[in-house]
Amino acid sequence: MSDHLSDASGLDRAAAVMHDVRERCVWTQQMTHEELIPYLLEESAEVVEAVETGTSADLREELGDLLWQVLFHAEISARAGEFGIDDVANDLAEKMIRRHPHVFAGEIARTPQEVLRHWNAAKAAEKRERRSVLDGIPAAMPALARAQKVLGRASSVGVRAAAPGVAPADEAQFGDALLALVAQARENGWDAERALRGSVRALEDRVRDAEAGQ
Repeated sequence: MSDHLSDASGLDRAAAVMHDVRERCVWTQQMTHEELIPYLLEESAEVVEAVETGTSADLREELGDLLWQVLFHAEISARAGEFGIDDVANDLAEKMIRRHPHVFAGEIARTPQEVLRHWNAAKAAEKRERRSVLDGIPAAMPALARAQKVLGRASSVGVRAAAPGVAPADEAQFGDALLALVAQARENGWDAERALRGSVRALEDRVRDAEAGQ
């Protein structure tokens, strides 16, 4: 094993391995950012599964697989002369320093709510080009995750979705209710994901109408 693979720190070693694989593996050489998307989604899902149902060893392994995807994308961009993994890491560090002024800049945050206010204020300062609270929500998110994200942003402008007739008592009952709705969609030949996307788009229209009226 070459010295640059055996003597480096864990992260540097992983980056060096990625560099060598991209250099000498014909499959890896031909991959693009777009072609890697399914693998990124799969590895992210496996991290979630490890957190929810796996062991510490499972989580350790899946986080490594997810890190490989980050290294892969950074290596592709580095070879295109755009940016490398050090740029990604440094940008992340700078962003987290800005968004945690109560840790790095003498601000005070004694509650999670106060931390969130600092975070949102810093994020708003970074994203001054955004005109809507909905800006920045990825369109490719699964409908349920996107719905939750949009609902959180919608509440900041006073827009809320209709409440159910009977509210579940706990998270398990809520999960059962969601599963029952999916079963109902299946029985009727409806696409549950598409139906929810349509409702979320309607909610987004209400949010934009509310913003326009402010």
